[in-house]
Amino acid sequence: MFKKRFIPFTLSLAIVLLAGCSSISSNNSITNKEANTVPSKELVYATAKDINDMNPHLYPGSMPAQGIVYESLVENTVDGIKPLLAESWEISEDGKVYTFRLRKNVTFHDGAPFNAEAVKKNIDAVQKNATKHAWIKLSSKLAETKVIDEHTVQLVLSEPYYPTLLELSMTRPYVFISPNDFINGQTKDGVNGFNGTGPYKLIEHKTDQYAAFEANEHYWNGVPRVNKITAKVLPAGETTFLALQKGEVDFVFTDDRGADSIDVEAMNMLADTGEFQLIRSEPMNTKMIVANSSRLESPAADKAVREAIWYSIDRETISRELFNGTEAPAETLFSSNVNYANVDLKKRAYDAETAMRLLDEAGWTLQAGDEIRKKDNRELIMSLYYDASSSSQKAEAEMLQNALKKIGFQLNLFGEESTSIASRRSTGEYDLLFNQTWGLAYDPQSTIASFTSEAAYYHTTSGIPQADELYKKIDEVMVSSDEETRKSLYKDILTIVHDEAVFIPITNGSVTVVAPTALKGISFKQTQFELPFEQMYFQ
Repeated sequence: MFKKRFIPFTLSLAIVLLAGCSSISSNNSITNKEANTVPSKELVYATAKDINDMNPHLYPGSMPAQGIVYESLVENTVDGIKPLLAESWEISEDGKVYTFRLRKNVTFHDGAPFNAEAVKKNIDAVQKNATKHAWIKLSSKLAETKVIDEHTVQLVLSEPYYPTLLELSMTRPYVFISPNDFINGQTKDGVNGFNGTGPYKLIEHKTDQYAAFEANEHYWNGVPRVNKITAKVLPAGETTFLALQKGEVDFVFTDDRGADSIDVEAMNMLADTGEFQLIRSEPMNTKMIVANSSRLESPAADKAVREAIWYSIDRETISRELFNGTEAPAETLFSSNVNYANVDLKKRAYDAETAMRLLDEAGWTLQAGDEIRKKDNRELIMSLYYDASSSSQKAEAEMLQNALKKIGFQLNLFGEESTSIASRRSTGEYDLLFNQTWGLAYDPQSTIASFTSEAAYYHTTSGIPQADELYKKIDEVMVSSDEETRKSLYKDILTIVHDEAVFIPITNGSVTVVAPTALKGISFKQTQFELPFEQMYFQ
């Protein structure tokens, strides 16, 4: 019925958080120091978009690229929060002071020392632009960064905030760039270079062509065994597939837009040659359609319309025909295995009759001879924006357009660049658009925190009747130190947005890697955005 064109991207798993009053210290579980550190061979991966601005304190840059250049104080692993640039840390009894003891003998790519002063300069630079980071609640809780000594730094919060360590572990913005790269002591208006502490350093970048990264020979955790990584910009689809066949690139993976460079059939064809391996992660996130509840002139502001869209999505067919079963149908914003998300919520399975009944009851009626429903002389017409470089989003949009047309609903489709989609999301210039949850390492707190952010989902949530109650509960859950209270608040939050149908889930999926069979050490991080390239090697 539908051509199989695409492949998985991501859902969310439960995450382990360390919070409350505690003292934590352990060794980094990931190391290259004991391995053969002789670098070997270049790894070339295909990407549908340029790495863009690599300033880690802003957001245009490629997260996979930033993830190999910059590092955070701590990292999120399957076993919880672990040390990274901080060897250990302590949390005060009142939950407001975090004291980090930093690794010694760590340098930035330009040779500048990584120390407490560098940490303070970076975090202060992020905070100088705090409004840009409103989606991450830590930006509004962080009152002061103190240098205790050369290798000890304290973060002082205005109030307890349980996701602090988790948000410090994210790819951006709380990562570290050499202070030599700052402009007038700041990063908010740009930087002079891109020198991090990570396993790879950026050595060449030709916009919309390629970016080359070289192994950091002074990396504190051991020299990576793949000497060079090149990100080559290629159109997704046949161009990338042919480049893989010809050996022009040898690695592709699900990118930070949740998109894959080639479809399921192409991946299987490559794997069948015996020259490539196909590796999928555990589920990581949910992709969805986001509805603008605050745009009163749009039918999207009507709950019945949003519910009708939900009932009109044939998730089973999408999973089977578009993804060959590699993405599972999603019925809720988060999978039940995401922390705090195992909540009993109303199921809205594919049901065109229920969709029509809801529209009829809400006054969106279809008169004899008409093709489009009307209410108060206003036609039921909306626009859906999708990422033009994502074949799966385009196919899903077309399927939904056809389904809605049958019930008197005109859906106009517009493919745009991902940056344009993000801009619409922040300005509110949309009826409906494709998006995805933050993912494994971030949820539920990051996606939920973004409900209140104008840069993210404020326009999605602000038009619902319970908006004030929703925002109050979000503020409460982020500062709660009681586990049972958090569970109750998250249940209320998830119930409100589910009942209002402002986030319409489609599928859950995974990150996929297509790589040469000779490449070993392939694994996944706790986000869908990064891969631990520093652990890979050719055999």
